[in-house]
Amino acid sequence: MSVYADMKLDCRPDFVMLVWTESRSQADLSFFRLGDCFPTSFSAREAVFNVDINDCNFRRMVTGDQLTYTNDLTYTSSPDSRILAFTHPVVCAFQRPRDWYPPIYEPVFNTYGQGDLVFHIGLMNDDFSGPAKSTTFPLGSMIPIMASVAQETHQPMLLLLEECVAAHTPALQPDSRIYPIITNKGCLMDSVVSRSKFEPRQKTSEIRLSLQAFRFALGEEVFIHCNLAAWDPNSLDDTKKACYYVKEHGWQLLDNSALSYICDCCESSCKSRRTRSIASGKHGILEKAVLGPLIITDVNS
Repeated sequence: MSVYADMKLDCRPDFVMLVWTESRSQADLSFFRLGDCFPTSFSAREAVFNVDINDCNFRRMVTGDQLTYTNDLTYTSSPDSRILAFTHPVVCAFQRPRDWYPPIYEPVFNTYGQGDLVFHIGLMNDDFSGPAKSTTFPLGSMIPIMASVAQETHQPMLLLLEECVAAHTPALQPDSRIYPIITNKGCLMDSVVSRSKFEPRQKTSEIRLSLQAFRFALGEEVFIHCNLAAWDPNSLDDTKKACYYVKEHGWQLLDNSALSYICDCCESSCKSRRTRSIASGKHGILEKAVLGPLIITDVNS
């Protein structure tokens, strides 16, 4: 057990127990969060988290023989509170098990508006029922991708993929080689030349993409960079949409085929507007996401 000032941390291979003891009487301990997890219990002086290490958005990193899980303990104070908001690092380090291999890279992104919004993007299996078992895809096969936003206390949100490009690096640089997938504020341009398509929604807070494996960076590591957008479901227009091309039918709007005229601008330019934030009481918020690495292999090589 490690002790940090007012924090006691007990790290186990499958769970974490954290106890924060607060000496300031003005603090409301219900405002503490471990990643995106609420306290398991709290009193006037203590906030207790007893959580699975695979929950709460713990970040995994392997360095040599060490497996490290990191997170943030945050306090979000009310506007009239004397206790300022702050963040405290949480670190659990273990000897790397011999049979442990890196999992699929599934980054999780946090942002805040009227309550927490937690964004997620990941590679899925063929029927989207669980995570993919492999990050290697033969050329021409389908790459199932699902993004979601956890809403908690938010009003219902519609999740969109506004822009996505493939690159050979985890960070985009001015000289990065890229392959455009989704452009023009939600147009799945890759569907014009492939079998890529958006799948029917199961929830407004999720979006599913079947992406046909492409030749770009064939045999190399590929990273997919996306802008995820959470919007008011009733505010679809040519800058807030999910459109894909259907052979012999043209552009289709995922969420309402009767409004597919919204997709007409995919062939030209969909006018961009400044994103308005939920925090300011408007309509939406954006978050950047990176998925990868994945590898596309040539079945003929």
